[in-house]
Amino acid sequence: MIPRITSATAGALLLLAVLTACTGTAEPAPSPTADSSTPTPRATSVPIDSPAPEEPDAELTCESMISAGTVEALTTAGWTAKPKDFVIGDVELSDGLLCFWADYAVGSDHGQLYGWSAITTEDATAAQDALLASGWTREDGPEGTYITEDPQYSMGTDDDGYGMTYLFHDGWVKLADTRQGLVLIEWAG
Repeated sequence: MIPRITSATAGALLLLAVLTACTGTAEPAPSPTADSSTPTPRATSVPIDSPAPEEPDAELTCESMISAGTVEALTTAGWTAKPKDFVIGDVELSDGLLCFWADYAVGSDHGQLYGWSAITTEDATAAQDALLASGWTREDGPEGTYITEDPQYSMGTDDDGYGMTYLFHDGWVKLADTRQGLVLIEWAG
């Protein structure tokens, strides 16, 4: 059976495509997203009995992990991502991905690091214990548990003085080269 697309659905998809094309920024910063809970006005009051379009199964990639505006800014600058295994101490996170974004055409230590993985409670405890034993610091916040490297050994820090930082939450962990960089990771699993 071939699914039917109603004119209202096609119009909503066209509007979404136009809005998505206009949201890119020149800076690696999170791009604003439209509030999908806002109803789309219809040209007629006749109810449509077709189901809402399903989103395709998403796959965790270096491009899907971070905001579309960040991907656009990095690729416009000539940067590409190299995926790596996500490992914290002795804990290998096979469901995760670590991405190093840089301009690999030139030799440099300048780049961006982003990672995301699903994680069990046991692996999260083991990973946090290993980091803390290595001199990293812990801060609990409403978003979860932050584990940050000692800024004295950091390659770079954000405006608040934080270097490489993990954010542990129920069932997942994020990693960025600075604590502020964690906001660019939009993957939700």
